[in-house]
Amino acid sequence: MQPNASISEFILLGLTQDPKKQKMVFVIFFVFYVGTLVGNLLIIVTIRSSQTLGSPMYFFLFYLSIADTCFSTTTAPRLIVDSLSEKKIISYNECLTQIFALHLFGCMEIFVLVLMAIDRYVAICKPLHYPTIMRRQVCIILIVLAWIGSLIHSTAQIILALRLSFCGSNLIDHYCCDMQPLLKLSCIDIYVMNLLVVFNSGAICTSSFVILMISYIVILDSLRNHSAEGRKKALSTCTSHIIVVVLFFGPCIFMYTRPPTTFPMDKMVAVFYTIGTPFLNPLIYTLRNAEVKNAMRKLCHVRITSESKR
Repeated sequence: MQPNASISEFILLGLTQDPKKQKMVFVIFFVFYVGTLVGNLLIIVTIRSSQTLGSPMYFFLFYLSIADTCFSTTTAPRLIVDSLSEKKIISYNECLTQIFALHLFGCMEIFVLVLMAIDRYVAICKPLHYPTIMRRQVCIILIVLAWIGSLIHSTAQIILALRLSFCGSNLIDHYCCDMQPLLKLSCIDIYVMNLLVVFNSGAICTSSFVILMISYIVILDSLRNHSAEGRKKALSTCTSHIIVVVLFFGPCIFMYTRPPTTFPMDKMVAVFYTIGTPFLNPLIYTLRNAEVKNAMRKLCHVRITSESKR
């Protein structure tokens, strides 16, 4: 891939230009990133190793943790390294690669959250048909379709990015490459381009959020007919999902469904959904889920026992 104009690299301004604050950025986001890796990898290993976590809900949670890990990895390592660098240079090709990965795994996270909501809807509203509807083969097909949809979305972003020409400043007022900061640097008319970005990213975020909220409203309404114990268990699961949905989709909708203008809080909003949410997801799903916690305890016990026998 070659740039459309003379610019072959960009300079990321990062979160701050203050040397003292940059050291704080390094410490804070290093801790966040390590926590994200440990938390999500622990969920991945637990679900893969446990025989009790074989339901579709944990099948989708497994892929949500993979998406979280990869999504955070697209931005956090560079942000951490750049916080200690004087010049935060990213090449044109690296910038496009980051955009592709950011949208691939971000979109995958959106689709997996939708699949998790569908799973909960069928489990609570159609319990007798649940084993038939959400059988293993169907779940695998849904995940494959989610990956294909994410690939199409991220490819569309790259096609739009390749149409941009840069002939002025190469300073990106952000800590990562994304379409909105690049649109601001482009020297072509970006009105139509921005509409395409909103139609692509914004429509996916907004429509998915609406679908999720409607599904959870239907689920919560149907819980009136359940027993107190069943209602408590279902509410616990759905509450976790709703928290994740609001934390992730709120910033996404803010970033991708508006004109190409910038606000002072843009970078912090982006940090929240690219780094903060992947860090919080394992905490939300483990602290509120007794089955996952029990499976983790059993896994740790087995590992400790096997180590002591050596």
